Amino acid sequence: MSLDRSTDRRAFLGAVSLGAAFFTTRGLFAEELARTPARTEGPFYPDHLPLDTDNDLIVLGDSLTPAVGEVAHLHGRILDVTGSPIKDAVIEIWQCDANAVYLHSADSGKKKAQQDKNFQGFGRFTTNSEGEYRFRTIKPVPYPGRPAPHIHFKVKRGDRTLLTSQLMIAGHPGNKADGVFMHGLDDAGRERLTADFKPIPDSKAGEFTAAFDVILGRTPDDNALRAIREAHRRNA
Repeated sequence: MSLDRSTDRRAFLGAVSLGAAFFTTRGLFAEELARTPARTEGPFYPDHLPLDTDNDLIVLGDSLTPAVGEVAHLHGRILDVTGSPIKDAVIEIWQCDANAVYLHSADSGKKKAQQDKNFQGFGRFTTNSEGEYRFRTIKPVPYPGRPAPHIHFKVKRGDRTLLTSQLMIAGHPGNKADGVFMHGLDDAGRERLTADFKPIPDSKAGEFTAAFDVILGRTPDDNALRAIREAHRRNA
């Protein structure tokens, strides 16, 4: 299903408010201290980033032709293990298009005929003071050898990568057959890598919304800062 072209792209790109009723974050208080598990980066992190790397993967630049697929609004917050928001973190996502082609020469080079040239394939967003992020992309689809539809993501701050992992669709039948999803995690850990993709009420384009919070462990810099503060407190 394609995107309704009447959507105001500039309004979307500038919007970070998540106050609408269907943008309720799932399980925040129940899971705020449970870290998001790391997963493999996989072979298809883009080897050549697209010129357009914004948070709208559906439309490239000023093109009027949207990507093929079911439109999904992915949003959430990046928090530390205390539940505090992490400001100015950069979250990157990448995924295959609706025809199961990644934006990587090792994949798209072999599948040029089926690649959706209108799908950005990669995007990034810098969190605001509440740790919020937002993307417009497509609902992920299975890839050969990966029965679980998934979106890859990285969280960075400065020149450091804080987490690399993958997001799956909650309840998808392919999850239990997917080695990356199943390996080394208990049920609680796997649940922290899934999000419900829910239809948006009254969406003429049949769009979905998915809420997904990323919980990070304390970084070395955080620990050092706490140690300094504790030393100052003792010497005060």
